[in-house]
Amino acid sequence: MTIGNGKRKVALGLSTVLVSSIVLSACSSENSAAGNSGGTEKAGSLKIEIFDRGNAPAGLTASDNFLTNYVKENFGKANNINVEFVPIPRSEEVTKLNVLMASGTDVPDIVFTYDSGTFNKYAEQGGLTDLTPLLQEYGQNLTKFLGEDTLRYGQYDGVQFSIPAKRSTVGKYASFIRQDWLDKLGLPVPATTEELYNTLTAFKTKDPGGTGGKVIPLGMTIAAAQYDSLVWSFIKPVSEQERFELTQNLSSRDYPVLLPGFKDAIQYLNKLYNEGLISKDFALDENKETLTQNIGNGLVGAFSDDNDAIFYPDGTYDILSKNNPNAVLTAIDPYTNSEGKTAKPVSAPNGMYIMIPKSSKHAVEAVKYLDWMASEDHLQYIQNGIEGEHYKLEDGVPVSIPDMSEESANKLMGGGDIGIIANGRIFESQEKNNEAFVKSFRTKYQEIVAKALDISNTNPIEQVYTSRPIEAESKYGTTLAEKVKQLMVKSIMVSPGEFDATYESMMKDYMSSGGQAILDERKAAYSEQK
Repeated sequence: MTIGNGKRKVALGLSTVLVSSIVLSACSSENSAAGNSGGTEKAGSLKIEIFDRGNAPAGLTASDNFLTNYVKENFGKANNINVEFVPIPRSEEVTKLNVLMASGTDVPDIVFTYDSGTFNKYAEQGGLTDLTPLLQEYGQNLTKFLGEDTLRYGQYDGVQFSIPAKRSTVGKYASFIRQDWLDKLGLPVPATTEELYNTLTAFKTKDPGGTGGKVIPLGMTIAAAQYDSLVWSFIKPVSEQERFELTQNLSSRDYPVLLPGFKDAIQYLNKLYNEGLISKDFALDENKETLTQNIGNGLVGAFSDDNDAIFYPDGTYDILSKNNPNAVLTAIDPYTNSEGKTAKPVSAPNGMYIMIPKSSKHAVEAVKYLDWMASEDHLQYIQNGIEGEHYKLEDGVPVSIPDMSEESANKLMGGGDIGIIANGRIFESQEKNNEAFVKSFRTKYQEIVAKALDISNTNPIEQVYTSRPIEAESKYGTTLAEKVKQLMVKSIMVSPGEFDATYESMMKDYMSSGGQAILDERKAAYSEQK
């Protein structure tokens, strides 16, 4: 099973004891069958997981605020159902969820995770409710809202064991460059990999930012958003079968480590590193704190990132503008592949996995709640608030009202964590989704945000869909994701003369640590899927 990036992923960490407990508590529950049919217990109760991000305004909590009360009033009271939100620390999502699932009694009726491995493990161990009949009977609005392309990502061996959230847009990455540096040197915006290389060289030798030799032509970290567009541009065209078999999905993201061209990409990064064109400390900067600081201080000429990451209030672009009032960034799409296309990976159409534990006695109420959210304008209210107080409509798209009062802003707390059936604001068309995405940012950034969004969706490389989970990926995925980082770091940082030996040694270790097992299973799975 594959899933989109998400921009924040949590690795699977189920212990044998916890997995066994989940199976026992789920399968021994006398009420599990009742949970599938609506329950024989007294109806009228529903416990819903909610992320606690630890940032609630004074007097409010993740489980008690304006929007949780909206749900309790408009769904709960209207349907004679007592709704309770159960906070789970966002940073401990999988660990806490494992404990709750193992208890079989304290687990909420609706739980969720962004991690495909966690979902697959729960489904494999029999800990989840089959949602197929419930969706047919109680989830018509929800089914229509999500669509079959999204729903299939919630299936395990053909059974609907989760309800995947729908993404408003699948685009992930864009690249950016200092336009004022280009103007100072009289250079055009680079449109190919070669042109970008020449530009980076000019940045290093001519130092248009006046950094006193501290210039970083291409900002880099060991996080995917900084290197993925470059790496995938080196991947050569392959058949559908080769793409399926050679792709390795680790920690919910497709890795091209076995695809032809991956070694060429790492060798190119080795070249950039040895020529002093990328961040020397990239290997220590997985959280991109150093990169953000260096961009803000005006030291970085170009970089790649998530398409929206730098535009938030007090974020990277704001810091750069404060420190360098004349600095201007331009969104670019320079990494060209062998076909001359600027191909780059996009997310799968699903976001988080919403699940109903097998032990739940209120599965009907749970599906009714999710269906309620997909009906009328409830999701729009949860995401956008009150028209006139929180937003105004422009061509049917809610646009946030600037400088709203603190009291009004506090009413919107937790909207993204309550409106769980959607990742982003979703309307009747992709064009509207994109427009809403752009208009969610401040006016001064909307033009560049629109360009970055367009770049992130240009020549998309979609994730490989598998009709059944690859067990070896669940087993080895977390370990191998770390192995890829080690392979990249060591191979990029060695001298050019040591590259081949280092790369081959690290690849041998990768394959013996589970890479070969995944390859073998994906080959078998391709035959089954065909």
